[in-house]
Amino acid sequence: MSDRPNFIIIMTDQQRADLSLRENFPLDTMPFLDDLARQGLWFEHAYTTMPACLPARVSMLTGRYPSATRSRTNHNKEDATYSSDLIDVLREQGYQTALCGKNHSHLTPDRLDYCLELGHAGGQGDARSEEEKAFDAYLHSLNHRADMAPAPFPLETQCPWRAVTASINFIERLPQAAPFFLWLSFPEPHNPYQVPEPYFSMFPPETLPPNETDDSALASKGFKFQWTRHIGEVAFEDYAEQLPRARANYLGMLRLIDDQVRRFVNFLDDKGLRENTHLIFLSDHGDFVGEYGLVRKGPELPEVLTRIPFSWTGPGIRAQQDPHDAFISIADIMPTICDLIQAPMPDGVQGRSLAPILLGEDYPRADFESAYAEHGFGGLHYTADDDFDPIADGLTPNLAFDELNGWSQSGTMRMVRRGDWKLVFDMQGSGQLYDLAEDPFEMNNLYDSSSPSEIQSELLAEMLMWTLRLQDPLPLPRRRYKFKTDPRNYWSIHRE
Repeated sequence: MSDRPNFIIIMTDQQRADLSLRENFPLDTMPFLDDLARQGLWFEHAYTTMPACLPARVSMLTGRYPSATRSRTNHNKEDATYSSDLIDVLREQGYQTALCGKNHSHLTPDRLDYCLELGHAGGQGDARSEEEKAFDAYLHSLNHRADMAPAPFPLETQCPWRAVTASINFIERLPQAAPFFLWLSFPEPHNPYQVPEPYFSMFPPETLPPNETDDSALASKGFKFQWTRHIGEVAFEDYAEQLPRARANYLGMLRLIDDQVRRFVNFLDDKGLRENTHLIFLSDHGDFVGEYGLVRKGPELPEVLTRIPFSWTGPGIRAQQDPHDAFISIADIMPTICDLIQAPMPDGVQGRSLAPILLGEDYPRADFESAYAEHGFGGLHYTADDDFDPIADGLTPNLAFDELNGWSQSGTMRMVRRGDWKLVFDMQGSGQLYDLAEDPFEMNNLYDSSSPSEIQSELLAEMLMWTLRLQDPLPLPRRRYKFKTDPRNYWSIHRE
């Protein structure tokens, strides 16, 4: 066994942060992961860098925000800009590396020692069993909708089971002295919303707690929200009727994932690997799961899409029952791992090391008092007045509903969250200000109202500070100038 720590990132795709008992949701969706989180540290103020799969995943692997990586849509993996990513750093340090599950990043399989890719239509190639191939064809046939009946295939064909099995195979074949990094990446609970028994019947639609909002909220949320509902209804005439079952399937898939994480962690325990292994659990972004009468993602930067589940257990991390109050980002994972293995942080990394927080050491609290996220690929917002052809926008005829499109992703928006307050601002000067303690689903926009004017000014300054800090430093100055950075990317301790 290596004396260097192992690292396992367990990632879900499109998991809302608040749908577990740990987050005061009334249904017990993920009991094992709730318990696992309390064996280390968990964060209730963890955020994605952008609520879209590829931009968020590139941020996790590079420690950089989408405005710097240039990967601002799900289709810009070739544009990922960085000096070295997490895989580069770990391989230079002698780590064996693997991906088991969903990739959807700039990472290519040839850069890893082991890779089994699974997506929203399952796997590919002849290495699959005939039953797995049949299940993958079933996934594809759903066209990203909710299945109103139990998935007609056994648990062993589901992607979480297959990803865990591949992860076990990778670890069992490792050289005994080799430290390893594993990205165990579930394609679920992302649509299509399907799940087999017993999970299909575990959270019946008629027993679910009501959503806090419904489609009546769309009138105040604006065009991008309204358009997302509209294109869903164009694609699926029974869009509204699907929502209760989509929610039930989503929650059932959370429990299925929870059981598979339990299976995997039990394997680590049996192999004696837990003591020297960091387990990082998170999602890339959230899902509406029925709020505002919507599913999936797409418009703007609401909490249900930007806030993510995040926990970290491992050597030297003391258990804490209650959440840590630091505001952190998916971009902080890469620099934290660099810090924990004492590897130099690559040029251009923008995230901050969480190592002192994880290890119970002093840290600059001012650096973790707010979180920042981005949205949009730039240009002007498309509106209802634009004559915009979905096919010209890249929508293929066989994909009837893609919520990430020119309408929902156009323009530029930025978000900052500090304390109970949240500010969203766009490139045309439009602002949104919410008191999340009183208005957690962001229905009452207080921007430019008289009462919170001081808060508004403070958050505008906070957003400007974040925007300036995240200006891409790459390429660094050539020849004459020495670029100054903090080893952990802290800023407040260097204020004069």
